[in-house]
Amino acid sequence: MAIPDYQTLMLPLLKFAGDKEEHATKDAVNYLSNVFGLTDEEREEVIPSGKEPVVRNRTGWAITYFKKAQLLEATRRAHFKITPRGLDILASKPDKISSNFLLQFPEFRDFKSIDNTRAAGEAVSINEDADKTPEEAMDIAYLSIRKALAQELLIKIQSLPPSFFEKLVVELLVKMGYGGSLRDAGKALGKSGDGGIDGIIKEDKLGLDAIYIQAKRWNENNPVGRPDVQAFVGALAMHGAKKGVFITTSRFTTEAQAYTPRNETKIVLIDGEQLAQYMIDYNLGVTPVSKYEVKRLDIDYFGEE
Repeated sequence: MAIPDYQTLMLPLLKFAGDKEEHATKDAVNYLSNVFGLTDEEREEVIPSGKEPVVRNRTGWAITYFKKAQLLEATRRAHFKITPRGLDILASKPDKISSNFLLQFPEFRDFKSIDNTRAAGEAVSINEDADKTPEEAMDIAYLSIRKALAQELLIKIQSLPPSFFEKLVVELLVKMGYGGSLRDAGKALGKSGDGGIDGIIKEDKLGLDAIYIQAKRWNENNPVGRPDVQAFVGALAMHGAKKGVFITTSRFTTEAQAYTPRNETKIVLIDGEQLAQYMIDYNLGVTPVSKYEVKRLDIDYFGEE
């Protein structure tokens, strides 16, 4: 089954704590994973940022919300126990517990609002997806922004001359640590220009090996097929090369992606989507606008065991 959202975890979590004993967060995660019959793959699935398993993140936020509503209390690092208020809620036998349910408690209402001094001191309610924790919502929003930016990049690149794209490819590879200096890489670009090779770049700063480049500035309606990749591998063999990068603003067909050279030749296929993501990661053709840091309490600073 799908991993339950954090609100679905709330009632089983409170029941888990209903024995009045102290519990570790990791034990709550294991308990809830068993209750909902999560598979090993589901237990290991991570949030979009990749920093934490989904079930751990959602359990952690359910615990946090319960603490803010004073249904649970922290006992020590990563441990908690139920409060008298939590026991009262369990005694009432609710069918479901959600964020809206917790709004009956003033402490939780205070937590769920922020003081917006720029809005004449009015409290502004935080709007969040009922199925997503705040961290998940932020990650998804960030990935959405990246995807939109990636599409803009590809549209812009496809509107420029092929020569600009070839220079862009080399500059990106240099930013990624290949080719030594941009000046040296630029000299290598275009020196062959035959046999299906668009450029050559050093693999490292010492120039111990070379990587051959094929760059195709094609639109998405014109995918790169297996014959194109095979031709590139043949060109590498003609030059006695064993390493190549095939980069396109388009995409590769399934057959192209499945193709594996029989000799020792190693090739990397980079489609338009991956190209744009690399450009964003290495700040090529993009300008940072805003930066946000998500922070957590440093338990070690306070010396808690």
